[in-house]
Amino acid sequence: MAVDIVILAAGKGTRMRSRLPKVLHELAGKPLLGHVIDTARQLNDSTLSVVVGHGAELVRQRFPDPDIQWVEQGEQLGTGHAVLQALPHLRAEATTLVLYGDVPLIEAETLATLVELVRDDSLALLTVTLDQPTGYGRILRNADGRVTGIVEEKDATPAEKLIREVNTGVMAVPAGKMAAWLPTIGNSNAQGEYYLTDLIAIAHGEGLTVATHQPASAEETEGVNSRAQLQVLERYFQRRIATRLMDSGVTLADAGRFDCRGQLSAGEDCFIDVNTVFEGTVVLGAGVRIGPNCQIRNATIGDGATIKANTVIEGPVTLAAGVEAGPFARLRPGTVLHEGARIGNFVEIKKADIGTGSKVNHLSYIGDAVIGSGVNVGAGTITCNYDGVNKFTTTLHDGAFIGSNTSLVAPVTVGAGATVGAGSTVTRDVPAGELTVARGKQRNITGWQRPVKQQKD
Repeated sequence: MAVDIVILAAGKGTRMRSRLPKVLHELAGKPLLGHVIDTARQLNDSTLSVVVGHGAELVRQRFPDPDIQWVEQGEQLGTGHAVLQALPHLRAEATTLVLYGDVPLIEAETLATLVELVRDDSLALLTVTLDQPTGYGRILRNADGRVTGIVEEKDATPAEKLIREVNTGVMAVPAGKMAAWLPTIGNSNAQGEYYLTDLIAIAHGEGLTVATHQPASAEETEGVNSRAQLQVLERYFQRRIATRLMDSGVTLADAGRFDCRGQLSAGEDCFIDVNTVFEGTVVLGAGVRIGPNCQIRNATIGDGATIKANTVIEGPVTLAAGVEAGPFARLRPGTVLHEGARIGNFVEIKKADIGTGSKVNHLSYIGDAVIGSGVNVGAGTITCNYDGVNKFTTTLHDGAFIGSNTSLVAPVTVGAGATVGAGSTVTRDVPAGELTVARGKQRNITGWQRPVKQQKD
């Protein structure tokens, strides 16, 4: 079934108290509208129109995707008026599905089921039953249980306000019917707006069936109108991801202190401690252990690796099986650690390939480097890779030993099995197997007196 999806995203979001359009506020690291667009794209044979108004240019800039048809709503006169602007982009033979840019967590499966309910003589409405329905439009049914209309909260009678089944705003309508009905909607209501929900009464009046469907959870249909509501949905979303991970064999120290702002997959028997944030695309092998307070972005981490507390990984980064990193390490883009490599506390690695079993354990910076297997890099070692204009490479061959507090001025190569004495500044290549000491000669001055601070009168 062909589906034309219309996402309403024109509102200002006054209660957000922000210069940013409401639909650009982020949930789990992605704009609210981004969640809706990604879900919409999962429906087969579909087109995508987004109705914008407040901050339209900012919204367009954030989503430059060629498959989006942008529709301008110059005046915000209600949901019916918004969809009316999109009519020229709707196919007569398709089903029109209306979504909302500030309702981010609706599932593609829910939408697919709703669309399947549409026939030539029926439309479909997504409803939800709430214990506290205040603020929502109520679903009106006749004695036979057939939907006859929707009444908004401000227009409802006391009896109607007791109804717990409410409108989510999400509906699927044959496009031909949508085109015929929208121009007939009036604005004789408390808000003076053109309500899309009036289509339900019109359809009932013409003898069409209004089919209804409810999502698996009410949170799927929750909208965001304030930062407090955004935070509630954030925690719900994170708990949903956490539950899926735990069901797949991952242990979380505390599911309430877990944040994924991208795509995370993990093998069995992984352990993730508190306050770790995952961003971008992260893949964890089996048995990976992540310490507390880590930030991991765009990384692939092999089986049995250990990431210790307060480590920051800013990928793309690839860590092989058995790697250890941290605590307080920083792995920047282009880092590749081979099996069993170890990166210790207060070490920064950038665009470096570090071989099997090699160690950079303390207080070092390694950038633009190729390091072989079994290399030991002492505390305080720096690769001097930048001359102010160009970057140069440092190469350490298998089994090299670099003493503490060494500066390796690139381009430079240290041969296999070579040793560099502590405190050296290496500016020339070191042959394999040799010892290099490159530091000033020590002098001891006899009789030297340390300056003494004079007392003030």
